[in-house]
Amino acid sequence: MKALITLLSFFLIFALAIPVNADGKDDLKQYFNKAADKVKATENADEKREILNESFNSMSKALDKVLSSGLISESDRIGIEQYKAALQEKQNELEGSNGYERVQDMQLNSFANYVVQDMEQADSTVTISVIALLLIIIIVILLV
Repeated sequence: MKALITLLSFFLIFALAIPVNADGKDDLKQYFNKAADKVKATENADEKREILNESFNSMSKALDKVLSSGLISESDRIGIEQYKAALQEKQNELEGSNGYERVQDMQLNSFANYVVQDMEQADSTVTISVIALLLIIIIVILLV
């Protein structure tokens, strides 16, 4: 764990020394764009669902790690929890759980595009500091 904290610290020092494009939000958008591209490139509906689920789970794990790190402010914690709630809603829609109707197999490409657009909107309405965004990005990279 100390090695991970040290690695994250060095990365943050390096990352903060250069400008962060769009406060790191472009990296989060790119993460969901890549998942959507993989979904569109796949013909099998089960594989499409697996790609989407893996992207949701990886991001959720990264958000959990950042939340439990103790390295973020209370306002960042609130923003990350809101972002995580939006992510969970998308996963519920995909699976058809918690009152949502399951996304039909023929609609998975459209759903992937919808997720990208909706998470981009969540980026603009949820306030997360640059440091918290960088932590999320680092952890996603380490998990993937």
